[in-house]
Amino acid sequence: MPASVLVGTQWGDEGKGKVTDLISGDFDVVCRYAGGANAGHTVIANGHKLALHQVPSGVMYDGTYPVIGNGCIVDPEVLLGEIDMLEAQGISCDELRISGNAHIVMPYHKDLDGAHEKRLGKNLIGTTKRGVGPTYMDKMNRTGLRVQDMLDEKIFREKLEAALAYTNPILEKVYEMPTYTVNQVCETYLPYAERIRPYIVESSLFLNEQLEAGRSILFEGAQATMLDIDHGTYPFVTSSNCTAGGAVTGSGVGPTNIGRVLGIAKAYLTRVGSGPFPTELEGEIGDRLGEVGHEYGVTTGRKRRCGWYDSVVVNYAARVNGLTDLAITKLDVLGCLDEIKVCVAYECDGKTYRTVPEHQSVFYHAKPVYETLPGWGCDISGVRDFYRLPREAKDYIDFLEQLAGVRVSIITVGPDRDQTIDRYWK
Repeated sequence: MPASVLVGTQWGDEGKGKVTDLISGDFDVVCRYAGGANAGHTVIANGHKLALHQVPSGVMYDGTYPVIGNGCIVDPEVLLGEIDMLEAQGISCDELRISGNAHIVMPYHKDLDGAHEKRLGKNLIGTTKRGVGPTYMDKMNRTGLRVQDMLDEKIFREKLEAALAYTNPILEKVYEMPTYTVNQVCETYLPYAERIRPYIVESSLFLNEQLEAGRSILFEGAQATMLDIDHGTYPFVTSSNCTAGGAVTGSGVGPTNIGRVLGIAKAYLTRVGSGPFPTELEGEIGDRLGEVGHEYGVTTGRKRRCGWYDSVVVNYAARVNGLTDLAITKLDVLGCLDEIKVCVAYECDGKTYRTVPEHQSVFYHAKPVYETLPGWGCDISGVRDFYRLPREAKDYIDFLEQLAGVRVSIITVGPDRDQTIDRYWK
């Protein structure tokens, strides 16, 4: 099949950026299909550590088209800043394509995001305050502005006037915040439009033309399964469909073109922000995983919550996404431990769950059931062949594979592109 989807199987931060960067060279097109600047992918190339939020990771390869699909939202300031950063590193963005149907993050969206989160108090969701939720809300409310609207000043002004007629009273009356004028927004955004204009395409047409020409596409996911608006731990989720099904609606490419779905899972588990986390470790082991694994958010810099690998979550992700392959990342980090625990089930009110409970209250009170495996207690960052891993590390991977019912095709043992073990992907 000419198209593959890459998705996170946990709560994000699984290392999708590195794996996307690693396999992008095998594809002609890499397309982001959901999310916005709240997604942070770290890529290390030529000794440089680059944080990408809007531009797909495939930009790192010459001859690969990076595409921002219609399901994404675009913050023009962040996007152009990223393009400038990449060009300064000698990485061309000439092949970048942006869907004209993608919605635009406006300044008032960021205001609303922060104000709403502040008002939630102790019940806060943990949003990045990048305006993502309000932008998607306007999209569904049919008061949003799209990238294509920026190309015609008259249309942009008319739609912006209608949007502000709806938004300004909320800013003023509900949150007691300053309002915006059409001229004020246009002064900033219309210059953005001229810089973005050369990249804009009808993305569904472009992608399908690539497939008809025999070229291959990798759909690059942002966030992860447990943050999906429909399938995640609602309301502690993002505002888009970041599961594999979102690749279809967020790109305009039909599902019959997709042959492989690669799920990314960290060898332990992390989460940023609020929400349930059954295997969370509060104490020395969690702190050690955080320090050895450098667990700080790419987008926000927030310290990530750390915990044991949760096979219930990954098994759920395998079902929801239809995974054909798994990539296990950061296996090297577990080398700091003498023994490792894996959650194989939950218990709540005398009942055992081997998949994520449907009801939120059950998930909140779920107690993990663990199996303990021996650690390997050594540095494996230089290993490139699965069979050269310590026996305990191989047993750990085999156990995760058995629990997920999906083959582990890729293993990463460090942040650099070459610190990877390819078992079955190629």
